[in-house]
Amino acid sequence: MDFRLRGNDPVKTVTPSADKLVAELRTRARALGFDSFGIAPASARPDLPAKLQAALDAGWHGDMEWMAETAERRASPTALWDEVRSIILLGYNYGPETDPLAILGERDLGSISVYARNRDYHEIIKGKLKELAGLLSRRSGEGVKVFVDTAPVMEKPLAEAAGLGWQGKHTILVSREFGSWLFLGAIFTSAELPPDQPHAESCGSCTRCLDICPTQAFPAPFQLDSRRCLAYLSVEHKGPIPLEFRVPMGNRIYGCDDCLAVCPWNKFAKVSREAKLRARADLERPTLAQLARLDDEGFRTLFAGSPVKRIGHGRFLRNVLIAIGNSGNVELAGLAEDRLDADDPLVRGAAIWALRRLTPERAQRLSLAYLAKEGDSSVRSEWTADL
Repeated sequence: MDFRLRGNDPVKTVTPSADKLVAELRTRARALGFDSFGIAPASARPDLPAKLQAALDAGWHGDMEWMAETAERRASPTALWDEVRSIILLGYNYGPETDPLAILGERDLGSISVYARNRDYHEIIKGKLKELAGLLSRRSGEGVKVFVDTAPVMEKPLAEAAGLGWQGKHTILVSREFGSWLFLGAIFTSAELPPDQPHAESCGSCTRCLDICPTQAFPAPFQLDSRRCLAYLSVEHKGPIPLEFRVPMGNRIYGCDDCLAVCPWNKFAKVSREAKLRARADLERPTLAQLARLDDEGFRTLFAGSPVKRIGHGRFLRNVLIAIGNSGNVELAGLAEDRLDADDPLVRGAAIWALRRLTPERAQRLSLAYLAKEGDSSVRSEWTADL
């Protein structure tokens, strides 16, 4: 039995045994749609500060400056919240119904990462996490905080410590039951809860995820250089796609699933139980022609509720135009030419690259007129850069 003060009134709460409480939380988590549940002590990963600092020193975070700015809190749960004693990690399966790599061979279509083909997972998971955290708080009288990729929390190594799976050589959490297809959420609590056993790394000698990477973004197993990662470049990177990565980008217009989809543990994966995480028909096989014609309003309408909306119309068109340049379809060249006068230099630059790839003679004839009026140096360089 435990007594807590709320305002000026003593309130008596009955605290169940830790094991009974955890059993109730597991049952409720499953009812809410979570597929994995595990607990790690807040001190479970003392190795994180050194690993994070090594990655930052190597510059692998690219222009995600927020990673460096929040490094101290990111590296230690107690630095983020000094009262935390236990962390509940939860996994939400988003396994696809079809092979996400199949579309890469259909160059007139745009490939959107599996996780972004429907609703934003933050919206789906956060409310469920809050409900589960509320149950924990009511039963224990302890403090709770909820995180879904919205704070400096290193969910993947903590999920490994909580027994949900292990970080594979592609740095993604791998589960024996769900392969590489788990969204992660965390509940920090001041309650002392019995921890689960950490999961041993089970990749063995397999290197499929490393071998398939189109840009060699893995300096070594279990290490990722974001600056070379197409998921980072197409989503987080705000500038032009570096020249060396444009052809490898293929028709990937948002994210990259190659290293996830090729993992052999996916043979045990299941299709997501959550309908809002299964692919919308209009986002599973969209044509580049359809996407290139979208204005800002059309973009916002098509991707309402999807993570894709967050990158904005300009970056989205940048990605689509790179895909058009890789399509080999001369009939799409006109869509690139239509964007040569775009207000956004990011779009103009990508349009030039696409046009030069598809119709080099036409691009050469247009170059003098456009160079004469172009004031942005990065766009001017697109007319003359080696392809």
